[in-house]
Amino acid sequence: MTTVEDTFRQRLLDGLAAAIVQDGYRATTVADIVRRAKTSRRTFYEHFTSKEECFAALLTEANAEMIRYITAAVDPKAPWQRQIRQAVEAWIACAESTPAIMVSWIRDLPSLGSASRQLQRGMMDAFIDMVQSLTDTEELRAAGVRPVSRQEAIILLGGLRELIATTVEDGGRPSDISEVAVRSTLALLGPASS
Repeated sequence: MTTVEDTFRQRLLDGLAAAIVQDGYRATTVADIVRRAKTSRRTFYEHFTSKEECFAALLTEANAEMIRYITAAVDPKAPWQRQIRQAVEAWIACAESTPAIMVSWIRDLPSLGSASRQLQRGMMDAFIDMVQSLTDTEELRAAGVRPVSRQEAIILLGGLRELIATTVEDGGRPSDISEVAVRSTLALLGPASS
């Protein structure tokens, strides 16, 4: 059941997301957030202590939703190449739906310094767990694809994140890198050659 408090909180998160799309995270102020949320500063501070805390909440929710979406998009009974394509294409679809938020997560969160480090690690750990879970299926094992190590997952995720960020920053769309992302992921995760 959604409460009035939940509704205000969501409006503030949506206000921050809209401000990031329009002006970028760094240029966004609490006044921008409350204006877009059509609420007051008082309401903002009833939910968040700072713009940074609101940003952390926005990213936490967006990343949890992204993990749910990617996981649901993968058919664990499909051939291994199809499973990998499904996961990468779902990742790119999420980035395509909110490219400014994705780039802000990649670029702005680390710039917040040590205060954001635990959040960064927690979000990366959630994605690593997802990748490890998605690559530990009967279909993949039968094809000779072994479960992905933590280090391999970090390489994969870091590469995909940077590729999406630079593509968007250069004026492209995340979908522009779909095929290279799928090919690279297949190469990294595919069965070891004899």
